Amino acid sequence: MPNFFRIFILISLLLSPALSRSQGLITKRSTFYAVMGTSGAKLNQFNQMLEDRGLTPLRNRYQTIGLGYQNRINDFVLGLELYHNQGKRSELDGYRLSYRTSRVLLNVGYSFTEESKFQLIHYMSLGMGFLNFQMLPKEAPNNLVDFLADPELGFILRENNIHKGSRKYGDFLTEIGFQLSYDFPLPGRKESLDVIAKLGYAFSPFEGKWNLSDMSFQNTQSGAFIRVGAGLSIPDRNFFYKDASIALQLVSGIHFTKPDRLNNQLEEAGYEPLKGRPSNLGIKITGETEGVLYGVEVYNLSMDGSANSLKSQTLNSLRIYANGGLKFLKYKNFGMGALGGVGFGNIRYTLSQVEKPDFPELFEQRKFDGYLKNSGLMAKPEVFVEYAHPMTKRKWFDLVFSVSMGYELALANYRLGELDMAGYMSAPYLMFGIGVRP
Repeated sequence: MPNFFRIFILISLLLSPALSRSQGLITKRSTFYAVMGTSGAKLNQFNQMLEDRGLTPLRNRYQTIGLGYQNRINDFVLGLELYHNQGKRSELDGYRLSYRTSRVLLNVGYSFTEESKFQLIHYMSLGMGFLNFQMLPKEAPNNLVDFLADPELGFILRENNIHKGSRKYGDFLTEIGFQLSYDFPLPGRKESLDVIAKLGYAFSPFEGKWNLSDMSFQNTQSGAFIRVGAGLSIPDRNFFYKDASIALQLVSGIHFTKPDRLNNQLEEAGYEPLKGRPSNLGIKITGETEGVLYGVEVYNLSMDGSANSLKSQTLNSLRIYANGGLKFLKYKNFGMGALGGVGFGNIRYTLSQVEKPDFPELFEQRKFDGYLKNSGLMAKPEVFVEYAHPMTKRKWFDLVFSVSMGYELALANYRLGELDMAGYMSAPYLMFGIGVRP
């Protein structure tokens, strides 16, 4: 994901001289949005194995939820999207088979419309992904001690394992498609409500990149899609307001917490403790109008290591926040403000056997891996300082650097079995960000 963001910055830098030389009227618009949709993805090889055994194949469709940011300068469109895709679940012999993928994509496109409430954009996306395929019992264990004593519940296969951190995203993915949107004015606001529809085709261009245990899962990343959603947009006709903007940042930092209670249980069960502090990486989208701030934030806290000579372990937590606040100081290129966020968090502890057989033997033996999970509400206050460096003489967009300090508060117990992990989820943090703001 850091390499991916470098591409975003590089394109912005290459675009700057061309814009600086332009003598015409520049139109700009920025948008952030959420979408949901559906796509086809038939697991050909795995379904053939099931069919050979007289079993029903997996369903060939997955559901998508996603978050996106888009900026347009004249007809050129540049954006970033983060998607989570959940496959349809199937049941067999008391086990549940399922797969999920996530993707981060950089969009480059061309707008066929200019100063209009209606938008038609043709785009291509380049990015990376993660794949999880598993076969686990329908009933999850409810006791941590019992789980640690016998964690071999089924099998879990992961490619570009983001449970070890978002930096593990990998393997090239692409999409090509069209976006249609329409602006609905919001009374008394500079922003508009943007209703969006996206349709196109997603695929992995290189064969053999999504093989797990000697079986191809290439088709989990391919298929026609349709997505619909809504968001907030600052249209070109409102860009004469210099304090109206929507910024995108890549964020990473330090969370001052350690899983001490879990480590005590691991050591009692004969496993190695998880060492250090969780690493994190995510995106933050922040809109600003007359000092009022709003937006969304997603990041992934991860720890991983060896459990013993045969097993590896991960402790992962995803955080999603809706933020709101105020910028109470602005002097030249510096700013200071405060944000409050309310959102969702989860926690997942996984024990995996390092060496597993290939299919079809894996399907027959099954018992190698397992995990415990939980989820709940989160809240956080934070303060921040930022510096915005103009990237062109006419200040069409800025490169923004920020430092945020805050405290996350778990509003649920986040139990792993009977072990309360709220103390691990609640902690102060120091976050650094770099991004762009039109």
